[in-house]
Amino acid sequence: MTPGRSASYRRIVDDLRRIIESGELGEGSKLPGVREIATRYGVPTGTVSRAIAELAAAGLVQAKRRGGTYVRRFAAIPRSSPGRLAKERWLGGETIQDADTKDRRRELNTSTGETPAPDWVAAALGVAAGEPVAFRDRRYAVDERFVQLATSYLPVDIARGTQIMHTDTGPGGTYARLAEIGHRPVRFTEYLRARMPSPEETDRLELPVGTPVFEITRHAFNEEGRCVEINRMILDGMAYLLDYSFPA
Repeated sequence: MTPGRSASYRRIVDDLRRIIESGELGEGSKLPGVREIATRYGVPTGTVSRAIAELAAAGLVQAKRRGGTYVRRFAAIPRSSPGRLAKERWLGGETIQDADTKDRRRELNTSTGETPAPDWVAAALGVAAGEPVAFRDRRYAVDERFVQLATSYLPVDIARGTQIMHTDTGPGGTYARLAEIGHRPVRFTEYLRARMPSPEETDRLELPVGTPVFEITRHAFNEEGRCVEINRMILDGMAYLLDYSFPA
């Protein structure tokens, strides 16, 4: 991007942000079209599209397929740890997502099956690389925005033939089902890093260019110390607020 184009890009972002945050364009209002904005600022349409993508990543607007771009403030999702994993929640019939987004509009796409274990999954679950493991792959949307991908892997001797392999695992989700079959998780570890998304992650989450993600990998252990699930989650870095609370 040339210096002149870069300055125009910044001006478009700042001007649109100002009229949104001032209320001049209220919630649900449609932004002017890309071509109209491009003509007004004397820039290519690609510059305008990138500016709008930045506003979308910031949670100020939402683009609808073939329907334009609208002001829609996206409230960051608080992901409060470690409370969201408390056994009282899932043994009581709540899903972990209820702790994050219980009162918001949600959509979930799920697929399940068995797959050869990648090296990192095999090491965590204590099986040989390439050995079959059960998986649950999910894509979460909140308020019509894709916000998270998650893929869980479990030993087949635990998950095969159980409700864990259904798309709907029932009240309390996977951890409640593990408890019912004698593998209640008693300890979790999570590893978090921030990074840029892969092309596949960008596509599945419909991320604007330049949006980072949080990669969180969780291990769930039963009373015998066996890892009964490893779950890798990819979170839209602009959609979540990571909240950690623990005693001193």
